Amino acid sequence: METYRTQPANSQKSTRIFLLLARIIVGLLFIFSGLVKANDPLGLSYKMQEFFEVWGMVSFNEYTLFLSLVMNTFEIVAGVAVLLGWRMKMFSWLLLLLIIFFTILTGYAQFSGKIKTCGCFGDCIPLTALQSFIKDLILLALILVLFVNRSVIKPFLTSAVNGLLILLSILFCIVLQWYVMKHLPIVDCLPYKVGNNIAEKMRIPDGAVADSFAITFSYKKAGKDVEFDMNNFPDDFDDSTYQFVERNQKLIRSGNATAAINDFSLRSMSGTDTTLEVLNQGNTYVMLLLKNIANAHKGWDKNAAAVAKACNEKKIPFFVVSAVAEMASERLKDIPGIYYLQCDATVIKTAGRENPTYLIMKQANILGKYADADYEKVIQKLK
Repeated sequence: METYRTQPANSQKSTRIFLLLARIIVGLLFIFSGLVKANDPLGLSYKMQEFFEVWGMVSFNEYTLFLSLVMNTFEIVAGVAVLLGWRMKMFSWLLLLLIIFFTILTGYAQFSGKIKTCGCFGDCIPLTALQSFIKDLILLALILVLFVNRSVIKPFLTSAVNGLLILLSILFCIVLQWYVMKHLPIVDCLPYKVGNNIAEKMRIPDGAVADSFAITFSYKKAGKDVEFDMNNFPDDFDDSTYQFVERNQKLIRSGNATAAINDFSLRSMSGTDTTLEVLNQGNTYVMLLLKNIANAHKGWDKNAAAVAKACNEKKIPFFVVSAVAEMASERLKDIPGIYYLQCDATVIKTAGRENPTYLIMKQANILGKYADADYEKVIQKLK
């Protein structure tokens, strides 16, 4: 009789412990994921645009930043709510719908092969599509457990305290994302971060493995399609009746022979490649990365004039690197001592999240990196 009573009690205790562990894992993962992306909301915005472009839905690109800000906030708040056990009936539904959506996205990336990384943890912890898909499957299983048991999960603290903590979480997300949108990410996980050497990051790492492909050839013979690889040519291949159709290439094993920076290129206004010439300078110089003028920080041209003046006084070269170099030169035409270089807009928005961003350089080494709002720090650094 005593044994009969002990087993249900032990079973209930084990269930409570498992539910607590599931809440901790789910809550902390959502908070961590949200924080990493809230540190760089533009990064998630660009990743969303990549999905929309693959799906042919580029009209949604203008909404991606708003969606990024909202999603980052929700992930953090949902994680806090799960840890607190606050309104689990509502949040269990929201989390279930969200993780199903995420699993579909990562599954699409994995099985379509059109998206290499999903941006689950931003640029700080790049996961492959397969790793992201497995992570979401595990989270889906844990959230399903919480969903089924949502009615038995009770909050640790009082309703007033829980409500206050949720409100503080929302305010924290708003302030954090406002700050990094104005002053650059607090933690820079991009290959253009301070301390990195651009030239070194442009090299393929030693020991890197190239992608492996299976190559086949399609021909037509006597009205029939024939396909074979390089090691299995038909014995009568010299027969002129074979009509070439196409060459097929299929990735069978992904390699890692990719440089961290593989598209950085600087060109003069006439189109001459000046990348090595600029990066090999022995003296300190400043680059202003300007993606475009329409969305540039208000007053950027006046700030650029002040930095250009400081550079001229110290005899330090000042480059404006832009996808719209001609427009930039027209806007700054009355300011002497500025060199204008052309660069792809995608490279610029990767190197500097704020438009524009200042890089203080020596050779290919990045000594300083500042948003336009902090242009005075650039001037102070040059003194």
